[in-house]
Amino acid sequence: MQAGIFKVCLVVMTAIVNHPLLFPNNDTSFPANDDLIMEKLREREENLKKQQLELEQLLSRQETESQESKGGSGWDFWSTVSMVIFLMIEVWRQDFKDNNSHEQSKEEDDLLFLGNNCHGVSLPNKPMLTIFHDQYIRASTHDAVRSREFVEGFADDLLEALKSVCNRDADMEVDDSICIGSMYENWRVNRPLICDLLVPFSPPEPYHFRCQTWVSDPSIGPDKQSYGTILVCGPDDESCSCVCDKKRLGEEMLCLLHSPTNSKKVRKDFNLLCSRNTNYLDIDQVMKWFQTAVTKAWSKISRKYEFELTFSHLDSPGALRVKFKSGKVISFNITPVVQYEDTDLYFISHFPSTPREVSSSTYWMLSFSVYERRFLKDFAKNLPANSCHLSCLQIITFLHSKQCHITGPSGLTTYHLKTVLMHLLLSRPYSDWDRVLLEDRLRDMFKSLEKSLLEKKLYHFMVGNGKLPDTVKLPEHFRVAEPVNLFRSFVLNRDLYQKTLSMFYEMLKNATVVINEYSLHLPNGATNKSSH
Repeated sequence: MQAGIFKVCLVVMTAIVNHPLLFPNNDTSFPANDDLIMEKLREREENLKKQQLELEQLLSRQETESQESKGGSGWDFWSTVSMVIFLMIEVWRQDFKDNNSHEQSKEEDDLLFLGNNCHGVSLPNKPMLTIFHDQYIRASTHDAVRSREFVEGFADDLLEALKSVCNRDADMEVDDSICIGSMYENWRVNRPLICDLLVPFSPPEPYHFRCQTWVSDPSIGPDKQSYGTILVCGPDDESCSCVCDKKRLGEEMLCLLHSPTNSKKVRKDFNLLCSRNTNYLDIDQVMKWFQTAVTKAWSKISRKYEFELTFSHLDSPGALRVKFKSGKVISFNITPVVQYEDTDLYFISHFPSTPREVSSSTYWMLSFSVYERRFLKDFAKNLPANSCHLSCLQIITFLHSKQCHITGPSGLTTYHLKTVLMHLLLSRPYSDWDRVLLEDRLRDMFKSLEKSLLEKKLYHFMVGNGKLPDTVKLPEHFRVAEPVNLFRSFVLNRDLYQKTLSMFYEMLKNATVVINEYSLHLPNGATNKSSH
C-alpha cells in the first residue's frame, strides 16, 4: 500500500516538474529564437530528463521491493492509477498549449487592431492644417534662406583658411564643402536651424584611400551593411600598386606612372590617421585632426569677423556655433568625409543627429545624402505647383519633435520620417500631392509609418530599390543590392521597440491638441479666410 502511494506521489511530482506552468516563460523581453535562451532551454530539458530517469529507477526499485514483500496483487491497481494520472496530465498539457497559442493569436490580433488606429485618428481639418503650416511653420523658418547664405559663405572662407594652414606635403588635403540635409531640402522645422555640410578630404600623394562597402557582402551581418572600411594605401602596397609591379615588362618598356622622372619620395614622418597597428583610417584620429585644423583656421581669420565661433559639442568636433554681439546664434555642422570612388557617395564618421550603432572606430557609415537631395529636387519638378509633400514631412517632423520632448527620445528619427515620405512619393501619382490633399497625404504618411513599425521593416530608400528613377544616377552596385532594413534594431531590442511604438501612438493621439495649441495665437479671420 505504501509503495503504491509513494509511486503515485513520484508520478505526480515528475509531471509537475515537467509541466510548463511551474516555470512560466515570464521573460518576454527577448525574441524566441535567441541563441542564449535556446541553449538554456536545452540544458533545462536535459536536466529534467535526468531527473525523470532517476525517479523512474527509484520507482522500479520500490515496485520490486513491494512485490517481494507483499506479492504483485496491488501492482495492477496502482499502475492503472498512475496511467490515469499521466493521461490526465497530458490532456491538461495539451489544453495549456492550445490556450497559450490562443493567447498568442489574441495578442497578434490586438497588434493588428492597433494597426487600425491610424484609420480612426482625429487629425485637424484641412483649413486648420493649412493655417498651421503657412502661419506657424513657415513663419518659424522664414530666416532659413539668410542662415544658409551666411553659413555657405563663412564655411567657404573657413575652409580656405584651413587649406592654407595645412602642409600639402604632410597633411590631409581638404576639398570644397557640400551642402546636404533638411535645410537644403527645404523641410527643416526644428530650431535651431542647423545647416549640414560635408567636407571631403584625401591623403597627400603618393598615398590614397581605398574604400570597401559591405552592402552586398554576405559575410557581414545585416547590422553592418550600411558601413564600410577605408584602407590607407601607399606606393609600396602590393594590393594598391600599379600593374607594372605584377607583370614582367621588357627592358625597353617604361611605366609612365613609375618612371624615374616621376618618382616621389615617400614621407613617413607624418600621421596618416590610421587605427593603431593597422592601415585602416580611424574615425577618432580624423576627428582630432579636423578639430585642430579648424581651430588653426579660425585663429587665422577671426580678426575680420565680429562674432564668436565655438564648438557646440565636444563629441562632435564639426558642430560649430556662431554667436553675434546682438545675441543671435547660428549653428552648423561641417563633417569630414571620404568620397567613395568616383561617385556622390561618401563615407562619413557620424551623422550629427543619429548615434552610431557600432563601436569600432574603423567602421565608416555610408551617406546617400547627395542622392537623396537630388531625388527630392528632380521629383518635385513633376508635382503640382505648391505641392504638399514637404509640408507633410514638416508637420510630422514637428509633431515627432514635440512628442520627444514629452516622452523622451526613441528609436524613431527624422531620417526614418524622410524615408517614409520618399517611399510614398513613388507609390502615388503626381496629382495626389496637390496642396488641397494635405490632410489625406499626411494621414497616408502616418499609415505607412505605422505599418513599418508593426512589421519592424523600413527599407533604405536607395539600397536595393528597383523603383528608383534613373535620374538619381545611383551606382548599379547599390541599386541591385539586398535591401537594408532601417528598423532591424527593433527586432533585436524589444524594449526600444515598445518604447518607440508607444511614442508613435502618443504622437498620434496628441496631434490635434498640439496643432491647435500652436495655432491659438492665429487670428480668427485667418481661419475663416482659409476655410472658404
